[in-house]
Amino acid sequence: MSARDNRRVQAVRARLLRFLEETDHVLPGSVVERALRCGKSTCRCHADPPVLHGPYVQWSYTRGNKRSTRWLNAEQEERYRPRIEAGRRLRDLIAELEDLEITVAEAAEGWGA
Repeated sequence: MSARDNRRVQAVRARLLRFLEETDHVLPGSVVERALRCGKSTCRCHADPPVLHGPYVQWSYTRGNKRSTRWLNAEQEERYRPRIEAGRRLRDLIAELEDLEITVAEAAEGWGA
């Protein structure tokens, strides 16, 4: 590994460690806002144009190859959204480190990109 590559790997690792030290909680998944139609055919949500219900906040995540969805009220959204965003930042840092490590391994073996 070149000195430059080693410095880059160490810099990403340092950012990852700093993130872990500064972050209390991380959650996987994503948060989206949804507007929905109900099952009542005479409701305004079935009009033309429709006036949908919501918005409702939905948290989706995968655990053990099983996808789960939870509806969040305003208090839950306020509490969990920062944790979910922290989880995204953690995944981004890990992906950056993995990409860099792959680049280093390819260069070391002469495999090229």
